[in-house]
Amino acid sequence: MGDGMRAVKIAAVVMGVLILLGTAGLITALVLRKPGPTATPVAAALPATFDARLDEPDGSRILGVAAAGDRIAVALTGGGPDRVVLVDPRTGGVAGRISLRR
Repeated sequence: MGDGMRAVKIAAVVMGVLILLGTAGLITALVLRKPGPTATPVAAALPATFDARLDEPDGSRILGVAAAGDRIAVALTGGGPDRVVLVDPRTGGVAGRISLRR
């Protein structure tokens, strides 16, 4: 019975050392890992609220709104050809227009 207990003790010590080495390796990998560059979300760069007046013809409707870089893209239909108006949220002014001809 003495030889069996000796083998169990050796196995326990070896496993304990392996656990300690694995834990140290994981901690080292986490500390040495270099974080990649983080991108600033577009929404964080834009103001939370802004006022804009779009002088569009009667019958114009907003189809959708999306962030486009540092601008807001407003898709419009009706009142003429379909179009996208780019609005600068800092000034509330129209920064550009994209029109689809019929």
